[in-house]
Amino acid sequence: MSQRKSNTVAGNIANRAKDVVSEDANKAKALLTDAVKSRAYFYPIKGIYYFLSHQSLWQPLREQLLPTFGTAMSVTLAMFAFTYLPQAAILTLVNGPLAFISTILLVLSESATITNIIARGFFIDEALLDTFDGTLLSREKPKLVSQGRQLKPARSGAGNTVSRLGKVVSKRFARFTPSGIIRYLVYLPLNMIPVVGTVLFIVLQARRFGPNAHARYFQLKGWSNAQREDYIEKKRAAYTAFGAPAVLLEMIPFIGVGFAFTNTVGAALWAADMEDGMSAPETAELREDEMGEQESGVVRDEGKKEL
Repeated sequence: MSQRKSNTVAGNIANRAKDVVSEDANKAKALLTDAVKSRAYFYPIKGIYYFLSHQSLWQPLREQLLPTFGTAMSVTLAMFAFTYLPQAAILTLVNGPLAFISTILLVLSESATITNIIARGFFIDEALLDTFDGTLLSREKPKLVSQGRQLKPARSGAGNTVSRLGKVVSKRFARFTPSGIIRYLVYLPLNMIPVVGTVLFIVLQARRFGPNAHARYFQLKGWSNAQREDYIEKKRAAYTAFGAPAVLLEMIPFIGVGFAFTNTVGAALWAADMEDGMSAPETAELREDEMGEQESGVVRDEGKKEL
C-alpha cells in the first residue's frame, strides 16, 4: 500500500513538473512572438545610422572621448593582469587547447562591460541625456523636450540640434545603482559558459536595459512610477527585443561605450515614433489605454456631478 502511495506521489510530481515546463515554454514562445512582432530590435541599428548621419549629435560623445578611452585602456589592462590566468585555467577544463582564445574574448567582453558601468556612472551620464534630448529635437519634438529642460531659440538655418539644449529642469537620468552594478558583476561569470552562458547573460541584461533606455522618455511624459511599471510590463517583450542587440553592441571591446550613444539615439527615435504614432502595434495600444483612462475619468466625474 505504501508502495502504491509512493508511486502516486511520484506520478503527481512528474505531472506537475510537466505542467510547469509546458507553461514556461508557452510563456517563452509568446514572449518571443511578441518580441519579433514589435520590431523594436531594429532601433539600435537605426540609432547607428542616424547618429552617423547627424553630426550635430556627435558633440556629447566628442567631449567624453578622452576620459572614456582612458578608462577602457586602464580597465582592460587591469583585467588581463589580474583575471586572465585564473579564467584561462577554468576554461581549459571546458575548451581544452582553445581555451586561450575564449579567455581573451571573455576578458575583453568583461572589460567592455565594466568600462561601460564606470563610464555611465561617472562620465557620460549628462552626455547621454543631451544625446537623447538632442535626437528628439532633431525629430521635431521640442514640446516634449521642453517638459524636462529649457530650450534656446532656434537659430536661422541651424535646425534643431544639441546646441539648443539649455538647463535641465527635471530629474536627470538615473545612474547605475549599487544593485544594478551587483547584478552586472554577478551575471558576468555566465560568459564563461560557451554560447549558452553568453546568450543567457545578454537576455538577463536586456530585460533591464530596454526599460532603462526609456527612463528619460518616461520623465518627459510625466508618468508616475505606477504608470511606468504598468506600461513596461505590458511591453516587456518589445523592451527585451530592443535591449538584446543594444547590450550585445555595448559588449564590444573598446568601442562599446560609443555604442551607448547610438543606443541612446535609437531609444529616442523609438520614443519619437511613439509620439508620432508610427511605431509598432504597442503605440496604438498605449494610446487606447490612455483614452480609456481619460474616458473612465469623465464617467466618474459625471457620476459625481449627478450625485
